[in-house]
Amino acid sequence: MKFTGTKDYVATPELQMAVNAAITLQRPLLIKGEPGTGKTMLAEQLAESLGTNLIQWHIKSTTKAHQGLYEYDAVSRLRDSQLGNDDVHDISNYIKQGKLWEAFTADKPPVLLIDEIDKADIEFPNDLLLELDKMEFFVYETQERIVAKHRPIILITSNNEKELPDAFLRRCFFHYIDFPDKDTMQQIVDVHFPEIKKDLLREAMDVFFDLRKVPGLKKKPSTSELVDWLKLLLADDVDPETLRSRDSAIPPLYGAMVKNEQDVELLQKLAFMTRRKG
Repeated sequence: MKFTGTKDYVATPELQMAVNAAITLQRPLLIKGEPGTGKTMLAEQLAESLGTNLIQWHIKSTTKAHQGLYEYDAVSRLRDSQLGNDDVHDISNYIKQGKLWEAFTADKPPVLLIDEIDKADIEFPNDLLLELDKMEFFVYETQERIVAKHRPIILITSNNEKELPDAFLRRCFFHYIDFPDKDTMQQIVDVHFPEIKKDLLREAMDVFFDLRKVPGLKKKPSTSELVDWLKLLLADDVDPETLRSRDSAIPPLYGAMVKNEQDVELLQKLAFMTRRKG
């Protein structure tokens, strides 16, 4: 089965090619792109389109690679031994399976999402090289080897907060999700708001893309933020003429797209200068 997107997810031909190539090569697919361009949602929709389970491992700054395999709760075992609990005689009672263990023992190939890998320590990706290559790992406490029943389809996302090691990159198929052009964005919006009025959408899209072009903007609005903004415009029944007039310093309900005070001040200054020139 080839991935071609879903009714809820618009995948460009380039993205479709990348997903299918990674599956064919049995390599992790490393996805980069601006925040809000649908990297995480891709894993959700891929699992749905393939009719398989999605296992999500959300990475934090404190996450260690070993947690993806398993964790041994020595503290609980010590406490139970002091209380005379019979569970202490079976060390497996204190082994907590990680997301890779869950993916390796699944009855059919799942989609495993390792989300925002660049948040972790720089050594995190390298610490997973052997497990991702061999599809197995060893549990020292129980002396058992966990071997994948089926090779999971692995998607790894990154927001480029840190550079990833070359040894890790060599093992991945890479794709960068470009920010959608107007035609692609139109398709994405149509998925979320099939009944939206064309004149409102046209004006909203013009405001959105003009906003992204503003020089010096600290954070450009993303696809997900456009969707949120359109939802608010529809909820408040904002007239297209309100967007067309551009009388206000910044767009109505701007808080869905402009996310820091520096950008608000910048837009207000630009609007003021534009009015003076006008």
